Amino acid sequence: MEYSAANTALWNGVIQFGIIACAVVFSNVLRRKLPFIRNAMIPTAVLAGFILLLLRSVGWLEMSAEFLEMITYHGIALGFIAMSLRIPAAEQKAQSGGLVGLKSGALIVSTYLVQGFFGLVISLGLAYTIMPDLFKASGILLPMGFGQGPGQANNVGTSFEALGFAGGRSFGLSIAAAGYLCACIVGVIYVNVIARKKGFKPAEKTPEVSGSVTVDTFQDKNEIPISESVDKLSVQVALVVIVYFLTYLVTWGLTSLFTATLPGLANTVNPLIWGFNFIVGSALAIAVRSIINTLRRTHLMTRQYQNNYLLSRISGLAFDVMIVAGIASIDIADLSGLWLPFLLMCVAGAVTTLFHLQYVCKKVYPDYYYEGFVSMYGMLTGTISSGILLLREIDPQFKTPAANNLVTGSSFAILFGAPMLLLIGIAPQSAEMTFLVLGLLVVYLAALMLIICGKKRPKEKKK
Repeated sequence: MEYSAANTALWNGVIQFGIIACAVVFSNVLRRKLPFIRNAMIPTAVLAGFILLLLRSVGWLEMSAEFLEMITYHGIALGFIAMSLRIPAAEQKAQSGGLVGLKSGALIVSTYLVQGFFGLVISLGLAYTIMPDLFKASGILLPMGFGQGPGQANNVGTSFEALGFAGGRSFGLSIAAAGYLCACIVGVIYVNVIARKKGFKPAEKTPEVSGSVTVDTFQDKNEIPISESVDKLSVQVALVVIVYFLTYLVTWGLTSLFTATLPGLANTVNPLIWGFNFIVGSALAIAVRSIINTLRRTHLMTRQYQNNYLLSRISGLAFDVMIVAGIASIDIADLSGLWLPFLLMCVAGAVTTLFHLQYVCKKVYPDYYYEGFVSMYGMLTGTISSGILLLREIDPQFKTPAANNLVTGSSFAILFGAPMLLLIGIAPQSAEMTFLVLGLLVVYLAALMLIICGKKRPKEKKK
C-alpha cells in the first residue's frame, strides 16, 4: 500500500478533518478574544462553519462537498444516538414522567408546524405569482432548517433535489445558517430586553458548555472503571457505533421490505427513512438502554456501562462537527434566483416563531416563562446548543427545569413529529398534495394546541 501523499484516498479524510479542526480552534480564539463576537453569542461551531464557507466561496480553500455532506449526514445520527443512550437523572425521570415533558414535545412540534405553514404559504404564493418556476413544496424546508438544524435541512433538501428542486440542498442549509443568526441576534436582543425589564443580572463568566448538553457526574455508582482492560471512552464509542450499525441494518431491512412489497410507496417513503435515520437510531438507542437496564435489574449484568459525561461529550463532538460541515458545504451559487423566497422565509420564521413561543410558553412554563421561552426560541431557530447559550444568560446555574425540558421535550417530539415524515414525503408530489399538506398542518397544529393548553392534573391532597 502506498503511504505517501500520492494516495489521496488515504489522506483526504485526515486533511479535511484537519481543516475543520483548525477552523474550530481559530473560531474559539476569535470568540474569546473579540468582545463583539463573544457578546453576539454565536456558537464556535457556527462561526467556524461561516469562516470555511467564506473561504470556499471566494476560492481560497478547496474542500470536498461530498465529504462535508457525509459528515453532516452521519453527525446528526451519531449525536442523537449518544444522547439517547444516556441514563436519565432521577429528577429528569420525574419531570419527563409528568405532563411537562409531553407538553414540551408538543410545543416543539407545534412550532415546526407553524414554521411549515408559513413557509408553504410563501412558496405557494410566489409559485403562483411572480416565481412560477419555484419548487412549490420548498417552504417545508423552513422548519427543517430553523427547527431541526443543518442535519435535516441537508437530508430533506437533498431528497427535494432528486425530485426537481434545483439547489434544494443549499437552500435548506442556508435557511439553517440563517436560523443560527436569528437565534443569536433576535435571541440576544430579547434576552437584553427582559433583563432590563425584569432586573435579571448578567450571567457570570463560567466555563462554557461545548455541544448540546450540560456536564454530568463523571462516575456513577457501579460504573465500569475509568480504565480496565478497555478504556471507558472506548466502551462508550463502541456502544454508539454498535447502535448506528443496527440503525443501518434496520433501515436497510425496512426499505428493502417496502421495495419488495409496496414499490409505489417505497419511492416516497424510502428516501425519508434514510434521510431521517437519526429517528431510527434514537429509538434503537433507547431500546438498547432499556435492555441494559433490564439486565441490571435481573442481575445478569452487574455494572453500568454507559457514562453520561462521556456520552455527552461524544454527542457534543458529533453535533459540533456536523454544524461546521453543514454550513461549510453550502454552495452560494445554488441560491441564485432563490434569494427572494429565502429572505421571506427567514423573516417569517423569525417572527412567527417568536410570537408563537411567547403564547405557548406561558401555557407550558408559567413558573419560569422567560427561561422556558429563551431556551426554546434558541433551539427552534438553531439547535439545542444555541438554546443552552441563551438560557445561560438568565439562568447560568440551570436552577429552573428549562435546560432539561430541551432534552425531555425532544424525546417526545420524536413521537409527535413522526406524522411530519409523511407530510414531507407527499408535499412535493404535486401542487394538489402541497395544498393538502398545508391543510393537514393546520389540523395537526390544532390537535397539538389542545395538548398544550390542556389543564394540569390537580394535585392530590395530603391526608
